[in-house]
Amino acid sequence: MTEIIAGVEIPDTSAATEAERFLRERADSLLLHHSRRVFLFGSLHARALDLRPDPELLYVAAMFHDAGLLVPFSATPQRFELDGADHARTFLRDRGFPENAAEAVWTAIALHTTPGLPSRMGPETAATNYGVLTDAVGWELGRLGDEDIEQVVAVHPRGAFKEEFPRVFYDGLKNRPDTTYGTVNADILEHFDPAFRRTSMVERILDAPWPS
Repeated sequence: MTEIIAGVEIPDTSAATEAERFLRERADSLLLHHSRRVFLFGSLHARALDLRPDPELLYVAAMFHDAGLLVPFSATPQRFELDGADHARTFLRDRGFPENAAEAVWTAIALHTTPGLPSRMGPETAATNYGVLTDAVGWELGRLGDEDIEQVVAVHPRGAFKEEFPRVFYDGLKNRPDTTYGTVNADILEHFDPAFRRTSMVERILDAPWPS
């Protein structure tokens, strides 16, 4: 039976189902509800802006976008966004998706916390970013109808998201602080860890091994 929330149809494909199962097996309800809301809010923004993301790819991107906070997939420390993006790309390749589809999802996840760029890129990248921004910081809530927002939150409640999500974020970053350089992720470490000190680009220029 097709699941429709706020007029948005949840993709009923084997890849979408497996991606959701992957997340359900590793994450608690906080991240699962967040990831589903990212898909729904991203889809609603796409509808309002006449974007045409592939629903299945957008759903996979939403399911994996924070997976790197839970499981470090790389052999060496890297940004959590890249962990999730790399795993999602492998997930799609293993299931016979064309390379351009796998790359679209990789880009959407890799850039989902990067300000300014996603809106200039493909529809999956833009919609993923819009969904993340809306659910995390309330970006452009006024663009979405109150009834649609209420339906989304009724099915996927926020609970204590404001208190709990930053802690989940911190737990996924605290063992790889150097990967937060130049990203909004450094804000999370700075908030929770009094000993953390972000490095500035000015410091890197001044400390470079050049005489002038």
